Amino acid sequence: MASRLSAEEEQATKQFLEEINKWTSQHGVSPLSWDVAVKFLMARKFDVLRAIELFHSYRETRLREGIVKLQPHEEPLRSELLSGKFTVLGVRDPTGASIALYTAKLHHPSKTGNHVVLQALFYLLDRAVESFETQRNGLVFIYDMAGSNYTNFELDLSKKILNLLKGAFPARLKKVLIVGAPVWFRVPYNLLSLLLKEKLRERVQMVKMADLRQHLPRDCLPEHLGGCLPLDVHSWNMQLLSEQNGRVDPVDELVGIPLENTSIHTPGAEAMSLAELMANLNRAQRSGIYLEYEELRREQPSGSFTCALAPHNQERNRYGDVLCLDQTRVRLKARRNERSDYINASFMDGYKQKNAYIGTQGPLEKTYGDFWRMVWEQSVLVIVMTTRTDEGGRRKCGQYWPQEEGGQEVYGHIAVVSHRVDNHAHYNQTTLELHNTETFEQRQVTHFQFLSWPDYGVPSSALSLIGFLGAVKYQQQWAVQAFGSQWRGHPLGPPMVVHCSAGIGRTGTFCALDICLSQLQDVGTLNICQTVRRMRSQRAFSIQTPEQYYFCHTAILENAQRQGLLSANQ
Repeated sequence: MASRLSAEEEQATKQFLEEINKWTSQHGVSPLSWDVAVKFLMARKFDVLRAIELFHSYRETRLREGIVKLQPHEEPLRSELLSGKFTVLGVRDPTGASIALYTAKLHHPSKTGNHVVLQALFYLLDRAVESFETQRNGLVFIYDMAGSNYTNFELDLSKKILNLLKGAFPARLKKVLIVGAPVWFRVPYNLLSLLLKEKLRERVQMVKMADLRQHLPRDCLPEHLGGCLPLDVHSWNMQLLSEQNGRVDPVDELVGIPLENTSIHTPGAEAMSLAELMANLNRAQRSGIYLEYEELRREQPSGSFTCALAPHNQERNRYGDVLCLDQTRVRLKARRNERSDYINASFMDGYKQKNAYIGTQGPLEKTYGDFWRMVWEQSVLVIVMTTRTDEGGRRKCGQYWPQEEGGQEVYGHIAVVSHRVDNHAHYNQTTLELHNTETFEQRQVTHFQFLSWPDYGVPSSALSLIGFLGAVKYQQQWAVQAFGSQWRGHPLGPPMVVHCSAGIGRTGTFCALDICLSQLQDVGTLNICQTVRRMRSQRAFSIQTPEQYYFCHTAILENAQRQGLLSANQ
């Protein structure tokens, strides 16, 4: 394929592969092939940075929707592929673009869940864009609503399809033609159009059946849409399935590893038992642990900070030297008139759980709206704050939530109401209700603030912090159960937001303790050094001082002794 690219495109492909394969190596995912790299670059006109963002959006979308390994010969995906709901026509439009067709009247929400429908869409579109010609010339998507009624329509599914097409799929989307839309579709369409970026909104058009030939010639349209093309969806998709026999899905390499194993925090060969950890601490003493931390501190982050350093984003960073890695940063969803999707926040894995946390800085007044947007968009149920707003006469974090019971504030399009405040010995627990003023949805979030942790220092009582961690995890578990079927991701739920002032010191210590204690409970071993090294690859510079690193060791051992897992004499 390289010979079909210009010299500039080949150079862009090499640069893209160099950047992406740093990430794949770090996360234990198979390196990307040249052909797959070209597919992402074609979709973004060989703009390397935009193609890298597309790669991560695509991969994260598949993981979020649980579409990890597509198995087209197994049910229920096989039946969905043969249902005729989705197909790619065997012709191209006059510009060479492929034409994908979705037939709305064949969808019955009561019989087929969104998960299976999205699997089929991913599979068929992935097969369509394997063609170099389609990559170069793009894709036309026909949303055929002719003959459909309200029982065939599902707003959430339509949102997911448009979100996929607008920014999470490696194809040049030329246009989306919504054909034969019934009168009742006008209100849902207005809601859906708000999701779209301005450029894509221009490409999405509602078209009457009689006017469809103004957009596509008759020989590119099926007979039932006024064209002359015989449509045998079953035969076309059967051929696709027969070609798939013995063939590895080309996009499985992007998702890499099964969903339950995607976290970078899994037991390693050098894990220690509690007795070995105690012996290591006795041998190394505080000075040896401090030296171990110093070695970690000297390791430079593997990744880039391009977005965090962009001039228009720098004012959104609380500290100029605490930045987000491009590879793991949380991206705010696009909104009209918003220049940037940046927030100083990073996805961080937990023990055997991808994106268990969002590590972030203490919100600034100018970023309160961004913070609550992120909480809403990521379905966050629990916020963990490990700092006071002011310490030592210095502002560490803004008062970004209504503190008093009954208080309410509006941040951007999210209204936050404080329903209840419970004061404990070392922390406060506030029950908040979020109202999305655009969608009229509401959601409950619990805010925890730990009060016994001095900046740069460590808590005077390790057990108070571990007790606090237990309360946080219990609330997360309860909230996930209450969230019910609205949450379809990892069984442990959406990410918890964890922050201090900079979002690396106390935040990193809290997360490291949770990861190590979870592994200890699961398999009886842990590795603090490995955990911190891996954590710093996602939220750069996590754990800010040798004292915090040493505290991880002593806190775990103190907790083990309290539980009778170790004697004080060991």
